[in-house]
Amino acid sequence: MSERVVVDVTDGVADVRMNRPDKINALDPAMFSGLADAAGRLADDPSVRAVVLSGEGRGFCAGLDFSSFQAMAGSDDAPDDGSAGDPSFIGEVPEGKITHGAQWVAHVWQTMPAPVIAAVHGVALGGGCQIALGADLRIVAPDARLSILEIRWGLSPDMTGTQRLIELVGLDRAKELVFTGRMVDGTEAHQIGLATQVAQDPHQAALELAGEIATKSPHAIRAAKRLLNEAARRTLAEGYRAERDEIGRLIGSPNQVEAVTAYFEQRPPHFADPA
Repeated sequence: MSERVVVDVTDGVADVRMNRPDKINALDPAMFSGLADAAGRLADDPSVRAVVLSGEGRGFCAGLDFSSFQAMAGSDDAPDDGSAGDPSFIGEVPEGKITHGAQWVAHVWQTMPAPVIAAVHGVALGGGCQIALGADLRIVAPDARLSILEIRWGLSPDMTGTQRLIELVGLDRAKELVFTGRMVDGTEAHQIGLATQVAQDPHQAALELAGEIATKSPHAIRAAKRLLNEAARRTLAEGYRAERDEIGRLIGSPNQVEAVTAYFEQRPPHFADPA
């Protein structure tokens, strides 16, 4: 079996590709594990300054591969705790707020210190769409098709989609998309806030944006991601205090001094990786 998730790191940009093109990168236990392992390795790599998440072949991700979980449920290797028939089961997860592993592979990109850009072409359906929602930014092809598709199977979203969708498109639009499971193309996804940008070649556009981000001070980028991610969960006073604390750590730090010096010397900055 080929490696489910392939990772290449070049000049601080991690190119993460789901690699099951014959199944349009459908989510089976190996894909879940591959995504979680890749994210864990990248989170611990201080040289990574931006991440691009995409899918090989005809699409980003076709969603859950029910057949693989049905096979697991009938296997002698299936766990005896009643979870084998549950498509969300992939084992323990490392964060208390997460209730199962399938949530983790969507949420983990938010916990990644570096910004994560999902490059979406073809389809992003069900769990695949929710993984894309877990990225910080989404660049989609105009003819891409996205759907929170669980209602088709008599299910509700359970991979963090109900939370992230509201943040991006608002409560009423989120309800309409979840209640109907309808397909949204890339152009409409951008119009309603589901996508950050539309591009004919989303993978190339994402790599270019990641490359630009990678030229900025990694300490400042990480601080900004922390502040923006927590803004909606803090009171105004807490948010202002967090801003003060972050900038207090940045001012006078080696990378902040280098940013200013490089600007005035009209040269590219040379930033140190976070410890």
